[in-house]
Amino acid sequence: MKETVLAAALQYDQNRDAAPRVVARGRGTVAEKIIELAKQQGIPIQSDPGLVQILSKLDIDEQIPVELYRAVAEILAFVYGANDRYRDKGRP
Repeated sequence: MKETVLAAALQYDQNRDAAPRVVARGRGTVAEKIIELAKQQGIPIQSDPGLVQILSKLDIDEQIPVELYRAVAEILAFVYGANDRYRDKGRP
């Protein structure tokens, strides 16, 4: 039996948000579409099955709870690092 795919997308604007917000979440076909769109847009993807389980239970536009700050901070560090590496290769 194939495992159900889960996905959650976060957005963080330090000038507007106190914490990252869930901007998309889904399972199965919806999750696959979220992942596909992220790849098409060059958005880095990080796999963390435990974290996505929790994030998928939050409402859209809900800020992550304090208990998840550390886990999400590690993901954001990964994303920022990926963006820096992308720019270092001469891309905007």
